[in-house]
Amino acid sequence: MGGWLDRLRGDPLPWLLDREAPAVRHLALRQLLDVPEDDPRLVESRSAAMLADPIASILRAQDPGGWWVKPGPGYGPKYTGTVWQLIFLGQMGADGTDPRVALACEYVLAHAQASTGGFGMQAVRESAKPPPTAVIHCLNGNLLRALIGFGRLDDPRVRRAIDWQVSAITGEGFTFHRSGVSGPGFCCSANMGLPCAWGAVKAVLGLAAIPDERRSDPVRRALDTGVQFLLGCDPSTAAYPMGWGNTQPNGSWFRLGFPSGYVADVLQVMEAVCDAGAAADRRLDPATAWLLDQQDDRGRWRNRYAYQGKLVADIDVPGAPSRWVTLRACRVLKRVVEARA
Repeated sequence: MGGWLDRLRGDPLPWLLDREAPAVRHLALRQLLDVPEDDPRLVESRSAAMLADPIASILRAQDPGGWWVKPGPGYGPKYTGTVWQLIFLGQMGADGTDPRVALACEYVLAHAQASTGGFGMQAVRESAKPPPTAVIHCLNGNLLRALIGFGRLDDPRVRRAIDWQVSAITGEGFTFHRSGVSGPGFCCSANMGLPCAWGAVKAVLGLAAIPDERRSDPVRRALDTGVQFLLGCDPSTAAYPMGWGNTQPNGSWFRLGFPSGYVADVLQVMEAVCDAGAAADRRLDPATAWLLDQQDDRGRWRNRYAYQGKLVADIDVPGAPSRWVTLRACRVLKRVVEARA
């Protein structure tokens, strides 16, 4: 079997490593070329990324107090509020040691966490923390992925959010709250009490951000539960449980994009499964074939879900070839191919 690049119709690496897009270059060096953290190329590109858009525009919009748009839990407004900026900065590979990023982490931990440990999407009033009934899989998973990526794994508040996520997936020690999360197994009232695959993707990605050697047995059980759910149907069909009378999967599943909020796509299912350690699972084969079919004749993927006009700073032209989406696709293909070598 050849390498992952052999599966593409063209070589996108020179494009991904172009210095005009330092944030993509930084992540491509790490994720595609496996460059060590102290490599001068990586150090230079990480520093350059903090000074260039989109990261620079997000950080310029930050209030000195650590929040965006307005103080409080930060779920609203979508997608310019505080929690979204932290989520997006994490996906862009921002430097967690930067004082502004560190301040944002601290602000979210102080204002967006419910008493049960999970992160919630609303609050009774602007200055209040979210109630336990507002905690949801997608937000908690998204923020775990960002906070752990920013080096906060050992923060006791992050550990509590991990514990909430594990119990909300497996049901072990879970406290039932009749609202945002309806019960274990990714159930959510937003999906009429049925398991929510979007939430499952984010939850698995959040727990999978924990390095393999630091995953506890409960975390491993939760990840396995998530993988089995996500591969319980062919991911390329996205035929997951649908509430409210829907009979066809949401079209957003098939519109690859960047950045990623609470909506997930087929590629992100693959990312979650791979990050959880199941890249060799043959149930990914149809999704892999689907993903390869989406590339253009130069081995690039388009951004078909770009959130244009909804972000602090636009990232891609909708429908145009995207370095960010191409990076996502290449990273997954590399993981799948190498896991089966």
